[in-house]
Amino acid sequence: MADCVNFAAQVNHMLAGLQDLTFEFGARTIVDEATWHIHPGDRVGLIGYNGTGKSTLLKLLAGEYQPSKGTVERSRSTTIGYLHQDLLSFDTDESILQVAMGAFERVLFIQKEIERIGTELEKGEDEKKLIQYTDLLHEMDVLDGYNIDHKTEDVLHGLGFSQADLSRPYKEFSGGWRMRVLLAKMILMQPDLLMLDEPTNHLDLPSIEWLEKYLIHYQGAVVIVSHDKFFLDRMVNKIVELYQRKLHIYSGNYTFYEKEKLVRLDLQQRAFENQQDFIRQQERFIERFKAKASKAAQAQSVQKRLDKIERVEEASIERPNIRMNFNVDKIPGKIICTLKNVSKYFGPIEITNLADGEIERGDKIALIGANGKGKSTLLRIIGGRETFDGDRVWGHNVEESFYAQHQLESLHLDYNVLEELQTAGSKKTDMELRTVLGCFLFSGDDVDKKIRVLSGGEKARVALAKTIISKSNFLMLDEPTNHLDMHSVDLLAEALDKYEGSLILVSHDRYFISKTANKIWEIVDGKIVEFKGGYTEWVEWKERMASKEQGITAKADKPGEKGGTGDKGRGTGDEGQETRDKGRGTRDEGQETRDKGRGTRDEGQGTRDEKLLPEREEQGTPIDKEKQKEKKRIQRLFEEAEAKIVKLKAEKAEVENKLADPSIYCNQQQFSETEKKYQQIQTELKKIESEYEKLFEKLMQLD
Repeated sequence: MADCVNFAAQVNHMLAGLQDLTFEFGARTIVDEATWHIHPGDRVGLIGYNGTGKSTLLKLLAGEYQPSKGTVERSRSTTIGYLHQDLLSFDTDESILQVAMGAFERVLFIQKEIERIGTELEKGEDEKKLIQYTDLLHEMDVLDGYNIDHKTEDVLHGLGFSQADLSRPYKEFSGGWRMRVLLAKMILMQPDLLMLDEPTNHLDLPSIEWLEKYLIHYQGAVVIVSHDKFFLDRMVNKIVELYQRKLHIYSGNYTFYEKEKLVRLDLQQRAFENQQDFIRQQERFIERFKAKASKAAQAQSVQKRLDKIERVEEASIERPNIRMNFNVDKIPGKIICTLKNVSKYFGPIEITNLADGEIERGDKIALIGANGKGKSTLLRIIGGRETFDGDRVWGHNVEESFYAQHQLESLHLDYNVLEELQTAGSKKTDMELRTVLGCFLFSGDDVDKKIRVLSGGEKARVALAKTIISKSNFLMLDEPTNHLDMHSVDLLAEALDKYEGSLILVSHDRYFISKTANKIWEIVDGKIVEFKGGYTEWVEWKERMASKEQGITAKADKPGEKGGTGDKGRGTGDEGQETRDKGRGTRDEGQETRDKGRGTRDEGQGTRDEKLLPEREEQGTPIDKEKQKEKKRIQRLFEEAEAKIVKLKAEKAEVENKLADPSIYCNQQQFSETEKKYQQIQTELKKIESEYEKLFEKLMQLD
């Protein structure tokens, strides 16, 4: 059987996997008889509650741990990249550009060899060295070695580093930024299997969006441990859940997993109930006839059969439930906090400049923006933990509580857990504090643990417990979801939604923001820009504004049109845009040249400025009809491609289920036919998805 599986793995190009694997830490079993195969193109989200062993599984795949039983299978040619927290121990005086370029080890070696042999050839001709020199130049060209600087800079920029940062020493950066450098290096190495342990914990929203776009087109397989539902929904095509020491595989994204898990639990519950009915029936038979001589042998036979039945467990979800309930002691006035002419600079870097803002009772504000824009700084200014110029005025009866992004900032390392809660000034007795800690999964001797020995997740729970018992009516939360699993994030979002006080938070978790915020603050050009609405509405509004901006720019760009500078007071657009000529608008770099005399019009666009396009107003109707006709044709093709993709994905999932059955590997003919069908579906799906993307781009151009 093992030979069949190994044969199948080689034919099917399996990159890595677990086969009947069991792993134990002392007396504790982390995973029991798990089988999981990772193939090229897989985008896997590895999920599970805190402490179940997700990171341990990655270490097993990477070869850092050895299994107690079973095997970890890896192809000899498979390269693995593994990003994890332990990498933070790495330190160097090199610049971050040099660290990231370490991904191109072979290219850097070839560069040195070319330089060395070139110097030797200058001294005298040598045919053997000349051939070696030519071969190295060819290999350099094949490896695209002349573009490694450009590639590295692109990735580092995408992860939030400025051009000036690239020459700064790696050791100058904090832990979060160091992880970004190492992530950049990992991405540039382009391993066959890329394993990322909580990559979004160290990224802001723009960097997460950049990483999503990059990984979607990544050629190898990706395994991600993340508690960010939005990230998993966009990134993965398979979910592997570590639950009750078993691996449960779902062929879809996180939303699919949530629905499918309920279906599986329902089926399991029905199977359990049917089996229980059968067992009760058999037990009644045994009880009735075991004492009768004529039926005793039959009753014993039924008992033996019953003893051998593999019992179906009752369907239930076992999960550690943190019980959160934010209470308010006093009702504050209408205004919680007012900021007037707030200015903050770090050397030449401007955070805010004469910024104004007002937080009202009932506001639940999310601070949005890229790293370096000053979200956490503004939060500390509001909380009185940062010096600044200007005024910050508290409202009446405001009692605030601050949750720090890095728990080490606010926790006393030499205190134990109980002593730490005593510092919150809640006036609760030790017994009451122990009850609160029990709600946060600290029980018995756990409350005597020193803060310094706690894990990141445990420190986060202590800090949350301190925030809850304060009974504050105004909360300031800096990255409260870091180190919490998805279930705990759900519970926190639910508790904050019910919270009767006001809050302002910074978070990279879009799902969490969408569940908690009713207002958005964004720092733009040193000012606080407020949006009255939730995160989803804000995203839609930003997209509408971006489309409108592009539409105005497109109209201003058309040759022969007058007055194309757009509305008065409009900005110059993104950095890198070309300088406006008189009477002409800006053009995004790389924008495709429009057809002469033709253009697009946004749906639902209001009345145009007569000065902007006087000639087009009179003759716009025929062009509009032609555009609408083309748009309908593209829309029809787009919908057809979408339907084909859905159908092919369903067929792919069906074939994957067949390939997941170990028995198929012992029938070489059946396996070959199934594998051939799988490859055909993959090829066709890739082709249709490429067409789908092109049609989508055309639709965007026509909108």
